[in-house]
Amino acid sequence: MNDEIIIKATDSINRILFQNNYRGQPKIAIILGSGLGPLTSQVQIDVQIPYKSIPHFPVSTAPGHIGRLIFGKLEGKDVVLMDGRFHFYEGYDGQDIAIVLRTLKVLGINYLIQTNAAGGINKEFKPGDFMLITDHINLSGTNPLIGKNNSDFGPRFPDMSEAYDKTLLNHARTAAQELDIDLKEGVYIWFMGPSYETPAEIRMARIMGADAVGMSTVPETILAVHTGLKVLAISVISNLAAGVSDVPLDENEVLVQANAKRHIFADFVRKIISKIN
Repeated sequence: MNDEIIIKATDSINRILFQNNYRGQPKIAIILGSGLGPLTSQVQIDVQIPYKSIPHFPVSTAPGHIGRLIFGKLEGKDVVLMDGRFHFYEGYDGQDIAIVLRTLKVLGINYLIQTNAAGGINKEFKPGDFMLITDHINLSGTNPLIGKNNSDFGPRFPDMSEAYDKTLLNHARTAAQELDIDLKEGVYIWFMGPSYETPAEIRMARIMGADAVGMSTVPETILAVHTGLKVLAISVISNLAAGVSDVPLDENEVLVQANAKRHIFADFVRKIISKIN
C-alpha cells in the first residue's frame, strides 16, 4: 500500500479535527460491531467524521453500521470510536481495511478494542452472553496482509502467538467481576460470509476448537498486531450457530439481541477503559 494514501486520510482527519478545535490525543480506538452502536450515547462527543468524507476510506454497508469516526471522551479518556466496520463480504479486501487500521496508528492509537455480534458454537453458551476472545482461527482462506509488505508499519511475518493482549484480557476479566457479569472466554472463528455457516461447517469448527463464529474481527486483529497495536476483542453471542438450535438464522435477530444487551455492554466497555493507563 502506498504511504501517500495513509497520509491523505490522516491529513484529512487532522484538518477536520483542527477546524473543530479538537485538542484531544486519543490512544484508544473502539470498533463497534453489529447492533452495538448505542455505546456512542455514552461518549462525550467532540467531533464526528463520516467515513465518506475521508479520502480512500471504505464506507460501511452492513446493517447496524452507521459509518463514522467519533472523537470524544469516555471515562475521562480521549477515545475514537469506529461506528461501523468493514467486511470482506461487502467487497472490501485487506488493503481497504489496512487503510483504516494504519490511519488509526498514525493518529496515535495504541490500543484497539473490538466488539462484534457472533454465533455461539460452544453448547454451553446462550444468546446474550459476552465472550472474551482469547484466540482466533482464520478459516476465510485469505489474509489482509497478502501482497507487498510495507515495512514502515510492520514485519513481513508478524507473530500471532499472543494476538490478544494479556494485560487487556485481565482488565476485562476484572471489569466483569466488578460488574457481576458472567463472562465467557473462547476462540473465535472467522468465516468470510455473507451466507451463514452450514451445520456441517459448525460441527467442523467445534472439532477445531472454536467457541463462536463471525464474519469480522480477525482481519482487523491481524492488521493491528502487524502495526503494533494492543488488541482486545469481545463478542456478544447474538444467536446460536447453525445446527446448535432449530431456529433459522436471521440478521434482524442478531441486531435485536445485541441491542438488548447495549446498556450492560456499554458499562462493561467503560469499566475496561477506566483500567487502561
